[in-house]
Amino acid sequence: MPQHESPVGVMDDVDEVTRAVLTASRLLVAVSARSLAEVEERVTLAQFRMLVVLSSRGATKLVALADLLQVAPSTAMRMVDRLIAAGLADRRTNPGNRRETLLQLTDDGRRTVAEVTARRREEIAGIVARLRPTQRLALVEALGAFNEAGGEPPAPAADDPEPHPLGWRTDVPAAREA
Repeated sequence: MPQHESPVGVMDDVDEVTRAVLTASRLLVAVSARSLAEVEERVTLAQFRMLVVLSSRGATKLVALADLLQVAPSTAMRMVDRLIAAGLADRRTNPGNRRETLLQLTDDGRRTVAEVTARRREEIAGIVARLRPTQRLALVEALGAFNEAGGEPPAPAADDPEPHPLGWRTDVPAAREA
């Protein structure tokens, strides 16, 4: 793996950092899977991803939703159909253009996102609490730099009332006009 010169003249081993990030990602995937355990009969990880995007974007056209999720519109439609059947999302006619259909969460869909997010936040907080304060600070700095390099927006504070995409960028333009 390549090594890069750091600003202080110390060699930085990209392979070692990559290995550490991959290990942490395994842990975070496990946390994500456990946070979905109570709803897994109704929602897959991919479907939860769609719920989170709809939660953060509001009513959204299918094509825009597919773009945000980086899937084909037909795949997005199948996912939406399953969420509608589970009572987590619904369709409505766009009042600004009667030929368009908008997809949105139901109250149950919003509750599901909030509950899964709370479980995820609680488990991550428990892990972080086991770190020393200096390790926490280093982790915040390292993850902040990593997220910035990857173009990921920061997550909201625990008491932030606004929904947020948990790990999926939503800055792709989407038509939401009502």
